[in-house]
Amino acid sequence: MQALIRIVFSVSIIIVFCLSVVKASEIPNIAILSFVSDKVIHAFIYFYLTLLGLFSRFNISELSMVIIIFMFGFVIEVIHYFHPYRYFEYFDLLANLIGVTIALQIFRLKN
Repeated sequence: MQALIRIVFSVSIIIVFCLSVVKASEIPNIAILSFVSDKVIHAFIYFYLTLLGLFSRFNISELSMVIIIFMFGFVIEVIHYFHPYRYFEYFDLLANLIGVTIALQIFRLKN
């Protein structure tokens, strides 16, 4: 089961990265998102990635996993800064941090 979770986690990271670097107009219905719904989606995606990462039980600490996933989001935002069709947004980073933090708290409560 753990191997399956690790595979889903790895595939999810790849999908999030790919969707993050393509032109936003190439993703269906992305243009109709409001500011708030975009941030909710960011929080949900990073919540999902963090829970998967924590349940994957890689041989690193919980805090290290959370930092790695947040830094993944930070690197994507830096890429957006240089991307001609994307924008660096501090609120995206904040939404990512909220998602990561909630996932860590739920994971700790469960365990």
